[in-house]
Amino acid sequence: MSRDARARWRLILGRYADRQLGGSLSPDDVKRDAALDYLYGREYARRGLKPGRQQKKGASLDPSQVTALDWLSRTEKLFPDKVSERIKADALDRYQLSELLKDPRVLEGLEPSPALLRTMLSFRDRGDPTLQADIRRIAQGIIDALLDRLKTQLLRSMSGRRNRHQRSPMQSSANFDARATIRMNLQNWDGDRQRIIADRLRFMSRQKRHLDWTIVLCVDQSGSMSDSLIFSALMAAVLTGLPGVQVKMVLFDTSVVDVSGELDDPLSLLLSVQLGGGTDIGQAVSYCEDLIQTPSRTVFALISDFYEGGSSRRLLAAVARLAEQRVRLAGIAALDNSGRADFDHVMAGQLANVGMDVAAMSPDGFADWLAEVMA
Repeated sequence: MSRDARARWRLILGRYADRQLGGSLSPDDVKRDAALDYLYGREYARRGLKPGRQQKKGASLDPSQVTALDWLSRTEKLFPDKVSERIKADALDRYQLSELLKDPRVLEGLEPSPALLRTMLSFRDRGDPTLQADIRRIAQGIIDALLDRLKTQLLRSMSGRRNRHQRSPMQSSANFDARATIRMNLQNWDGDRQRIIADRLRFMSRQKRHLDWTIVLCVDQSGSMSDSLIFSALMAAVLTGLPGVQVKMVLFDTSVVDVSGELDDPLSLLLSVQLGGGTDIGQAVSYCEDLIQTPSRTVFALISDFYEGGSSRRLLAAVARLAEQRVRLAGIAALDNSGRADFDHVMAGQLANVGMDVAAMSPDGFADWLAEVMA
């Protein structure tokens, strides 16, 4: 029997097959085994067996040390989608893990995050109506916390760009002008201490920006873009509240859905999304062209991994037309806190060649970019 086959059988049979099939698990398999044992180990308890010893130190998923939501989040990362869905179904239907989700203590100490929100949203079509109401309540709480955090970042970036030619009496570290301060205090050089003694500090004022822009978010709703989709919905909700800014949002796979009228309710928007399917980016960008009325005052953000399932020629032609009309273009391979993305580098390069700025961005990085292009 091959090592891979031994490892698969060991994961299927559980901890009591360790003596016969031990030594076949990789470090990642050990994590998978611990995740499976957290749920299916309940079968042993049903038969009167006490929990066995965990496989390796640090791999434990003991219920006293991890919450159900933690476990669910890890499970999504450890297993393919089809396996993860089967495990979650068993958790709810066979082992009544829904009772843990209803326990308010489950949420204590959990940091609101896109991963936690994604986990909650994955249960939207499962369980009884009472559980669905609990899931919506928990998800709304996570969204509110993330919105507050994101709003602070966005407003800081959008409040105005620094003006080096106008001085301000407001002594904020964010407005500190180091260059001007050094220039003003050069005569205070202390040769013995090898430093400038600054007795006068200079600060820059901030120019109020006249906001009169349209921001079009064109968001890939394939499964790999789930975190980016969450952040896109949250950013759209915050941007919609800015005076003088009109936000339009389009979701796409092989079809296009305009959700511009739902941006004030991110939870309902995210609950309506069906992740997966193919990808026709060119069709989505062509649709967005018709939404643009004042090109020079429009920001177009394509949030996608750029793996085009449709016509690449159509996609590049549409982006080139937008660039020619002086639309501000951003291709965002990932909109999350990791700054890492798996995307089509060849297509990203081609999009850059026809005028699109391409990068993986954090939400505050995207806010800074918006502030620069809308200055």
